[in-house]
Amino acid sequence: MGGILSTFQRLGASRDIALAIGVVAIIAMLILPMPAWMLDMGLALSITLSIMILMTSLFIEKPLQLSAFPTILLISTMLRLGLNLASTRLILAHGHEGSHAAGGVIGAFGEFLIGGDTVIGLTIFAILIVINFVVITKGAGRIAEVAARFSLDAMPGKQMAIDADLNAGTIDEKQARERRTEVEAESGFYGSMDGASKFVKGDAVAALLITAINVFVGLIMGVLVHGVPLAEAFHTYTLLSVGDGLVSQVPALIVSIAAGLLVTKGGAAGKTGVALGEQLGRYPKAFGMVSVMMGGLAIMPGLPFIPFAVFAGATGWAAWKLNKDAKARVVQEKVAAAQAIAAEPIPEEPISRTLQIDAIRIEIGYALLPIINDSEAEPRLDDQVRALRRQMAIDYGFVLPSVRIIDNMALKPNEYVVHVKETEAARGEIRLDRLLVINPGGDAPGLPGEHTREPVFGLPALWIDRSLRDEAGMRGLTVVDCGTIITTHLTELVKDNIADLLSYTETQKLLSDVHTESEKLVADIIPSRISVSGVQRVLQNLLAEGVSIRDVPTILEGVAEAAPVTTNITQITEHVRGRLARQISAQQTRDGAIPIVTLSNEWDEAFAESIVGHGDERQLAMAPTKLHAFLAHVRETFDRLAGEGEIPCLLTNPSIRPFVRSIIERVRPATVVLSQNEVHTRARIRSLGTIG
Repeated sequence: MGGILSTFQRLGASRDIALAIGVVAIIAMLILPMPAWMLDMGLALSITLSIMILMTSLFIEKPLQLSAFPTILLISTMLRLGLNLASTRLILAHGHEGSHAAGGVIGAFGEFLIGGDTVIGLTIFAILIVINFVVITKGAGRIAEVAARFSLDAMPGKQMAIDADLNAGTIDEKQARERRTEVEAESGFYGSMDGASKFVKGDAVAALLITAINVFVGLIMGVLVHGVPLAEAFHTYTLLSVGDGLVSQVPALIVSIAAGLLVTKGGAAGKTGVALGEQLGRYPKAFGMVSVMMGGLAIMPGLPFIPFAVFAGATGWAAWKLNKDAKARVVQEKVAAAQAIAAEPIPEEPISRTLQIDAIRIEIGYALLPIINDSEAEPRLDDQVRALRRQMAIDYGFVLPSVRIIDNMALKPNEYVVHVKETEAARGEIRLDRLLVINPGGDAPGLPGEHTREPVFGLPALWIDRSLRDEAGMRGLTVVDCGTIITTHLTELVKDNIADLLSYTETQKLLSDVHTESEKLVADIIPSRISVSGVQRVLQNLLAEGVSIRDVPTILEGVAEAAPVTTNITQITEHVRGRLARQISAQQTRDGAIPIVTLSNEWDEAFAESIVGHGDERQLAMAPTKLHAFLAHVRETFDRLAGEGEIPCLLTNPSIRPFVRSIIERVRPATVVLSQNEVHTRARIRSLGTIG
């Protein structure tokens, strides 16, 4: 006995093996004969399994909690068909022995449930087939089909909503993956349920055919082979066949009801009984109207009084009770809210709350509120900001902090202000009822409108009526809507302040959450060789010169190489820039080559001789007159090349690049200064001149 129990325990632990054994057993039923007592066990198992499926479908809260239902439906259908075949073998072989020839379960269904009357049995069996096949299964299959179609059609929209929430920062990557998985599982579940409903349809047809075969072949076997009188043979074989059909169709009907409950659950949250009770109990007036109608039917001549009167009283009592409970619940909620307000003192906002700052904040006047609420004529501002955050993540390698958009009644109606770390960084005025037109050639647009200057770059512009959009486009003018103006302004401000926006927290998140493949490298260098603050400074130095930090693994490899040699952040940054030569060269390539301007040997030597100190203490000590002369040469050369339509990079020796950059960024911050180490070996260069 102990060995048998241990065997069942092992099978329970290995569920995949148990399922495989069960499927093999079902297949064996189709081939091997089965004794009557084993058939009884199988039929009892089929009824047990069907009731368990029904109860489970009643208690689950979401259909996806029973996503394996199509597989369960297939296995239960296979089990019933296997039992049908086994019972058919027994009925045809031993039907002449009496009503219990196919086991006690089939005999009981034939004798007790249909009273031993073959006509009644055939009628009940046919009605069960109709209920199962025509009513329940057909309706459940149609619901599953429509749900599968709608779920598939809605999948792109749901995926886009998940991406939008992820870009907005309302959910993290893990939550996004979970929601995507749930969307895919929901679509697959309803698609599987659409196909699985055909199992029940086939089961009903098979049951009808098997019963007919049992009756017809049984009569032949009983009369011709076993010599049973025709009347007795008809009674016995029909009784056994109908009992067999009923014992198969009752579990099938139960499973069909479970399938119907599962697909019709829809958006009802919670267990089925709780959800139905809660939703029906919301409307006491409905119970009251039902009570009145049942009372009217009770007193109507010709109708029985007691049944309708009982239900009129029950629904009337339910209406009174639900209405009383609803009023009591409202009073309790008000009392509880009042007590909570009275018990808790009005909390004083912590002083620390006033110290919290927004990394980026956009304040708008009240006339600009439609741009974030319900703008139909142009994209919403918050959607454009989300797109900007995604683009900046692609271009620079980290996700910008969330941009807060609020209204400020202190501003002019059409005014907006952009704050970077609580400091006003930009201000402008726009007109929602008009479009801004800029002529790239600099000439007058030639359209009626209000002359102004666009707030981002200060270029001459014109506010025109929205009806003139097509005409402005035909003239080759640049037409900009209000949301794009604010977004463009925000983009330029972010580029100018991107190094400051990479905080310590964002750096930690970048290292631990985003670039998880570099976890081992991060553990090797932080904090033994460099701190997180040191990595933050290196990344900020790269961003300050417009270098993307998306290739964090290569950046960390460069830090790991330079950190044992020096602790100077500038020198570590220079080494990292050398490791990023391929990326930097590709970024500066124009028409297949990098346009460069080089320093003359005299200026190379001048800068090299002006660097004083050793190691981490090196600094530039050049005379002011010499610095002014150098900047004059730079300005003259780059202005001349700009007039020729060229935007070159300044190429220097690696040892002096940081010092040259620190001088030039004060007068020409957009000028790119490269060292020879940052020009990739396969990059082509095009020399445009020398600063002499």
